[in-house]
Amino acid sequence: MTTLSPYDSMSPVTQAAYRAKAAAADLAPLPRAEKDDALLAVADALEVRTSEIVEANAQDVARARAAGTSEAIVDRLTLTPERVRAIAADVRDVVALPDPVGEVVRGSTLPNGLDLRQVRVPLGVVGIIYEARPNVTVDAAALCLKSGNAVLLRGSASAYASNTALVRVIRDAVGGAGLPADAVQLVPGESRESVRELMRARGLVDVLIPRGGASLIRTVVNEST
Repeated sequence: MTTLSPYDSMSPVTQAAYRAKAAAADLAPLPRAEKDDALLAVADALEVRTSEIVEANAQDVARARAAGTSEAIVDRLTLTPERVRAIAADVRDVVALPDPVGEVVRGSTLPNGLDLRQVRVPLGVVGIIYEARPNVTVDAAALCLKSGNAVLLRGSASAYASNTALVRVIRDAVGGAGLPADAVQLVPGESRESVRELMRARGLVDVLIPRGGASLIRTVVNEST
């Protein structure tokens, strides 16, 4: 007799959100050193697996050109070995940033001697919707890991092959460093319905960030409220 998992009745997007929620709980209490080690592993992996990333990106570029996409957008979409190395360098820059988790923003002592402190803590699961810029995939993942948050990434469908390769590299590095790989996930599927599911995942996604033009931001506001 086959035992069904509770996940089996869920859509792929909802499954990813539940996995992210579990990963966020594991990630939140980790010390800076463990998060930084994972980020350094990500930077190294990006450089080691550059050819894999560039090959995947070539599929997106070819598809964009065949669709008559403007050269300006194609350029934003394109990843070269030099650009991948620059992205890896950006990840190392994130490592150098102070850890925001645990920072005391403000505080005071009440007349009765009680100390009140406002302290920065991880948000939980961050959903990010963005356009055809594969570098954002890595930037967003790095910043979320640094701040102790899990992230669900939904880039443009035109960069799906690139983003799939980048997230695969990131997850391998993060898992290899001992952190939960599900802290970084690409929202499954290229359809607009997967975007809508992400926008409506209340209780699973704690913060939703649109990065792009006014039309994208309007869509996110309208669909998620």
